[in-house]
Amino acid sequence: MQQIKSIGVFDSGYGGLTVFRSIAAELPQYNYIYLGDNARSPYGDHSFETVYKYTLECVEWLFAQGCELIILACNTASAKALRSIQQRILPVKYPGKRVLGVIRPTAELIGEYTRTGTIGVMGTRGTVKSGSYPIEIHNFYPELEVVQQSCPMWVPLIENNEHLSPGADYFVSKYIQALLEQSDQIDTILLACTHYPLLIPKIEAQLSEGIRLVSQGDIVAGSLKAYLCRHSEMEQLLARDGEKQFYTTGDASIFCRNGSLFFEAPVVAKQISLLS
Repeated sequence: MQQIKSIGVFDSGYGGLTVFRSIAAELPQYNYIYLGDNARSPYGDHSFETVYKYTLECVEWLFAQGCELIILACNTASAKALRSIQQRILPVKYPGKRVLGVIRPTAELIGEYTRTGTIGVMGTRGTVKSGSYPIEIHNFYPELEVVQQSCPMWVPLIENNEHLSPGADYFVSKYIQALLEQSDQIDTILLACTHYPLLIPKIEAQLSEGIRLVSQGDIVAGSLKAYLCRHSEMEQLLARDGEKQFYTTGDASIFCRNGSLFFEAPVVAKQISLLS
């Protein structure tokens, strides 16, 4: 495959396309390669070791395609694999390349959204269990209270294109109520999974006036733009043809159909195989 200096965007499935959509809108000039590990998704219930193994395989595949910088547009991968890849793999094997996640840039800004000082975080079991969001948020805003709620049924509903069905209402209501029952001071809810923006209409219907819903796409896009401004040595390596390539470890035709819903534009993908 021809080597190009691209920005890689990775997710366990389709959800990262909601982040990629925002990145491409903010920074349309660069070349991008998106990889969805659909054959092994969802990552939310996998162990730290399994998520690390899968994520590293996908990161190394993107590096092999010429990516200089990779965004883990997956909260579970950011929570369970990013730090190990940054500390153990990059300095030894890829010292000139970078891998960034979605948790830290979100944590840096989330405190600006709340008035009461209490934030709800909704994510997969893996993200919630990792405790990554409370840890990162408290690094920037130690005074904030962070309340978490796992939503194990939301990703399966979305990946099976049932998120707009009447049946999805029950699980949206169930997890929203479980979160709000933990604190009556929550005025900001962070969707800590890149799949969840597809549920925003149903989530908003369950929220009272005054509760703000925050998704990550625009935050991550703005953070990447600032990163490239700070790191001109990286920015100068990137090709500027505005090309977007899409790959999946799953069925390409299914990815094209479902991926277009997340990306809000036609998606043409190719299937690739990884080691396991």
